[in-house]
Amino acid sequence: MSLQVVSAVSNSSLLQPGFSLLNFDGHVFFFGQKGWPKRSCPTGVFLLDTKQNELKMKPAFFSKDSCYLPPLRYPALCTLRGNAESDEYQYIIHGGKTPNNDLSDKIYIMSLVSKNSKKITFQCVEKDLAGDVPEARYGHTINIVHSRGKSMSVIFGGRAYTPLAQRTTEKWNSVVDCLPSIFLVDFEFGCCTSYILPELQDGLSFHVSVARNDTIYILGGHSLQNNTRSPSLYRLKVDLPLGSPAVTCTILPGGISVSSAIVTQTGDTEFVLVGGYQSDNQKRLVCNTIVLEDNKIEIVERASPDWTPDIKHCRMWFGCDMGKGSVLLGIPGANKQLISDANYFYILRCKGAEEDKEEELTAQTCSQTSTEDPGDSTPFEDSEEFCFSAEANSFDVDDTDTYNEDDEEDESETGYWITCSASCNIDINTWVPFYSTELNKPAMILCSSGAGHWVHAQCMDLSESMLLHLSEANVKYFCNEHVDLNKGLQTPKKVVHLKKQPMKPLRKKTTMKLTTPTKKSFLRRLFE
Repeated sequence: MSLQVVSAVSNSSLLQPGFSLLNFDGHVFFFGQKGWPKRSCPTGVFLLDTKQNELKMKPAFFSKDSCYLPPLRYPALCTLRGNAESDEYQYIIHGGKTPNNDLSDKIYIMSLVSKNSKKITFQCVEKDLAGDVPEARYGHTINIVHSRGKSMSVIFGGRAYTPLAQRTTEKWNSVVDCLPSIFLVDFEFGCCTSYILPELQDGLSFHVSVARNDTIYILGGHSLQNNTRSPSLYRLKVDLPLGSPAVTCTILPGGISVSSAIVTQTGDTEFVLVGGYQSDNQKRLVCNTIVLEDNKIEIVERASPDWTPDIKHCRMWFGCDMGKGSVLLGIPGANKQLISDANYFYILRCKGAEEDKEEELTAQTCSQTSTEDPGDSTPFEDSEEFCFSAEANSFDVDDTDTYNEDDEEDESETGYWITCSASCNIDINTWVPFYSTELNKPAMILCSSGAGHWVHAQCMDLSESMLLHLSEANVKYFCNEHVDLNKGLQTPKKVVHLKKQPMKPLRKKTTMKLTTPTKKSFLRRLFE
C-alpha cells in the first residue's frame, strides 16, 4: 500500500465530507458538492484529474433527455450491470442530503453516453418506484444481487429525520436510525418490497456492505439509539425464484467495530477496508483485507500504509473509493475557522507497484474498459455544501480549462460563521438552532445594500414567518444597518397631482327695472 500526497489546485473546497466518486472506463468523476450548482457546471459532476500529483476538477455534461440531479451527500451508491459477467455498467444513486439538508427518497440511474477527447456526456434518469418505497435517508448502502438469472438491488440502514408526529420544538431536526428493514428493488418493474428479519434488531448507518452473486455481507456501522459501533457481521442471502423472493440473514463471528470505513475492490473476490472510526473521537488506522468466496467471508488484518503525522493526529478524516483499488482521503487543514478550502488530500493505492503501473497505463491509453466492479463505498461521517455546466469546447484532460473558484462567488465572505453586523452574536462553538428550518447552520438572508452581503436572520430579529415570507417572495431585503440608509437613498415616488377643474364664474345678478307702464300692464293682466 502506498500513500501519495495530492496538491489541490484552487478547488479543494468542492470536496467536503459526504462526496461520492464514480469510475467510468478508468476515469474518476466527482459528485456531491456541498452546496447548489454554480454557473460553471450545473450538472454537479466533474472529471477528477489527478495527473502530476495535482487535483483538478473539470465539468461534465448531461444529455438532453436527462433529469435534474441535485448534489447529494452521503447517498447510497453501487454499480448495476446487465448481468454478472457484463463489462458495461451504470451507477445507482439513492437517497442522500441536499444542500438544504432535505433528505432524498429518489433513486437515479446514471450511465455514460459518449466519451471522446472533447467531451464526456452522461445520462441521468430518475426511476419511479412503487410498493414499499424506502423512506428518505442518508448514510445507508445499496448493493446488487444476482440469482437465477435475475438481478435486484438491496437497500439497508441509514438515518432519517424524526417523523413529524414525534417532533418537538427542541428536537425538530433530530435524526434517528431507520428501521432495520431490508428493501428489495426490482429495476425492471420499479417494485419495492420490504422485509423484517429477526436477526436485525438495531438500525445501522455508515456501515460497510460488499456483495458477491446472491450474498451481501454487512460489516460495522453506528447505531444512534445505542451509541455503539457493533462488531456484528451479517450475511444476507437473496433467492430470486419465479415467485416471491426469499431473504435470509445469518449472524457471523469475526466482525469489526468500525463506522464510516471505506472499502475498495482490488481483485475479483478481494476487497480492502480502510479508515473509519472505532469510537466517536478515535480514528481507525488499521487496514483489513476482505476475501469473499462462495458462502464464506474472510477478514484479516493487513499492513497499513505509512500514515503521515498529519493524518495520525487529525481529529477527523473523510474520503471515498476511486475504484481499481485506490482511495481518495482528505483531512482538514490546521485552520480552526472551518475555511472551506483548508483540506489536504491523499491517494491511497492498495495494489502493488506493478499492478498500479499496469492500471495507470490502461487508464492513459483507454484501450480497454474496466471489467472490475469498483465496489460499494460509504463515505466518512457527517458534514455538508456546493455544484455547476459548461460551455467548454474541449474536454481533453490537457486542453480543457479547469474549474477556478475565482470565477465564482467568494464563499468565504458568505460563510455561515461570519460576524454579520455589530450586534452579531452567532458563535460556532455555542450556536444552537433557533428556527425550525435550521439543522447545523444558522439561517441567513441577503441584504441588497450595495454589492450585497449576508446576515444572520436571528441577528436581524426576524420571526420565522417573516423569514419564510422573504425566502418565497421576490422582494429585496435590507438589514437593520442599511434599511434607514436605503430609505434615504430611494427616489421619491412620483406623485400624481389631481387636476383641479376650474370653477365656473358666477353670473351677475341682474334686476329687471320695470317701468311704470309695464307695471300697469302687468297688474292689468293679473286681475283680468
